[in-house]
Amino acid sequence: MNIVRWLIGIPIAAVLTFLLFVLMMVLIAGDWEPADKSEAQKFEINPQVEDLKVVQRETRLDRNISRVVTPPPPPQIERQQAAQPSEPIATLEGAIPEFEAPKIDRQSFKIAVSDRDAQPLVRIPPVMPQRAEKSGHCRVRFDVSPEGAPFNVVTTYCTQSLFERATIKSVEKWKYNPKMDDGRPVARRGVESKITFRLTDERGKIIPE
Repeated sequence: MNIVRWLIGIPIAAVLTFLLFVLMMVLIAGDWEPADKSEAQKFEINPQVEDLKVVQRETRLDRNISRVVTPPPPPQIERQQAAQPSEPIATLEGAIPEFEAPKIDRQSFKIAVSDRDAQPLVRIPPVMPQRAEKSGHCRVRFDVSPEGAPFNVVTTYCTQSLFERATIKSVEKWKYNPKMDDGRPVARRGVESKITFRLTDERGKIIPE
């Protein structure tokens, strides 16, 4: 099959090659004539520019125009001065009438303040001890100074001893309204309170005591 292709293809290729050769010979054999030379072109590097004539416009005034006269200023109007009021200004209704201030005897004057017991103002919560494994509470007793500061803080009962120190530190930071006796701040003795420690687990549930 390949031999047949070769036998057919070689004569065809030879014929095409011969035809191309003949065509090239015909193209080369033609007479070549050079093109006509174009006329030489000249260029001026510094051309001379003609001077332009400037036409000046002449303006002539008409002699028949009369001289302009400035008009006189407008007349001034006399201004009337306002007369001062002769009537007195009316007084406002509802004004505070004049009165004599009451005389106060310093010896007999006293400010009465009602007596009251010590009242808590600020209570700092306790800090949970790190060694705590469950919740607990402590009962505490203390005194309140006339300035409202707790002192003589002692614990009377604790579910665990590790809560005692945290309880005392917390109560010492509290603030009270002092006890009032006959209008004077006095110390308050034997104030009792309960401090609760609540420990929670990872789920947020409180671990009982």
